[in-house]
Amino acid sequence: MGQARALHLAAQGLLARPRRRARRPDLLAAIARMQLLQIDTIHVVARSPYLVLFSRVGGYRARWLEELLAEREIFEVWAHEACFAPMSDYLLHRNGLPQRAHHWAIRSAQRHRQSSGAKIDRLLGHIRELGAVKSSDFEREAGSAGGGWWGWKDEKRWLEAGFALGELMVARRDNFHRVYDLAERVAGVAVPGWDSTPIEAATVRRDTILKSVRALGIAQARWIADYYRLRPRLRDADLAELVEAGDLLRVEVKGWESPGYVHRDHADSLALAAGGRLRATHSTLLSPFDPVVWDRERASELFGFDYTLECYTPEPKRRYGYFVLPILVRGRLVGRLDAKAHRAHGEFEVRALYLEEGVVADESLAADIARAIDDCARWHETPAVRLTRCRPAAFAKPLKAALAALA
Repeated sequence: MGQARALHLAAQGLLARPRRRARRPDLLAAIARMQLLQIDTIHVVARSPYLVLFSRVGGYRARWLEELLAEREIFEVWAHEACFAPMSDYLLHRNGLPQRAHHWAIRSAQRHRQSSGAKIDRLLGHIRELGAVKSSDFEREAGSAGGGWWGWKDEKRWLEAGFALGELMVARRDNFHRVYDLAERVAGVAVPGWDSTPIEAATVRRDTILKSVRALGIAQARWIADYYRLRPRLRDADLAELVEAGDLLRVEVKGWESPGYVHRDHADSLALAAGGRLRATHSTLLSPFDPVVWDRERASELFGFDYTLECYTPEPKRRYGYFVLPILVRGRLVGRLDAKAHRAHGEFEVRALYLEEGVVADESLAADIARAIDDCARWHETPAVRLTRCRPAAFAKPLKAALAALA
């Protein structure tokens, strides 16, 4: 099982600590490795896409992500959820839109298209004539409230509908706010044949399955569909043809009742894993929206880690906290911490840190976790770390000592 975890982390770029200072191309490579980089706007620590990249490449300049988007090296799309994806996958996503028609965002967009089609067309005409827009370019009616799709002003809903259905794209982000433009002016510049290159539905499904397995490193059949929100959930029989063709390798994993599947591109890593030679050495904090913990069932099976996102849970019902970061230490998810970056006065507050049951809370673990916290805090320019409480409480002493040694 440990080698299966290591193979998964290797595919995700989380097996070893970065060997050098990050460069901008490393961000694109990390996104391509994951296939999808989920977007979320909560920034108690850092907005999720930035934190996911930090966990893999180390400290980098946040503006690089916006530059990749503005320069058409990546684009935004509804896939697992709202995600960044490599522009090289644009045609696959565009042709795959019908296969994600069940996605809540696509369904909502289709309802708005049906009920407000003429108004959306007028908005598209406005953009065609006057150029890219932000939702803030349109005034909100007095007394209207913000929130989800249901609380947005009409123009925001229409822009999001056009984006979800592929009529609009995000040309860039200004202070992380979407700037929408016509797909013909975004993809049309970057992707030859952007609107005239059909890909058959069977090919889209096949390629999407293969990309999912490649990103996961190793996967049971039932984990694969969730990565791109495919339906229905896959069974072993659904993968037989890909195994026969040599695109996927079927393997047995000790402790698993079902076989695992590995993309042929990971054959060398699989050989190392089969010999027990994949070594996980990286320790870092993960985003709540990291692909490693997207799927609760997968995280439980691979890591013995039961992770539930609580930022959308009412406070009295939270068990761990609002924005809780899983702690990865040398191939294991050993705990989680509730953190907040106070940028104004350079403090990284660890409100609570919880170790998993059975984890040995020794000085070695304290050193690894302290380094992970310190790395993240310094990247945020909040180098002063304040630890409020630990579970077990006795772990606070070695952890504080390890943090003090890094200060």
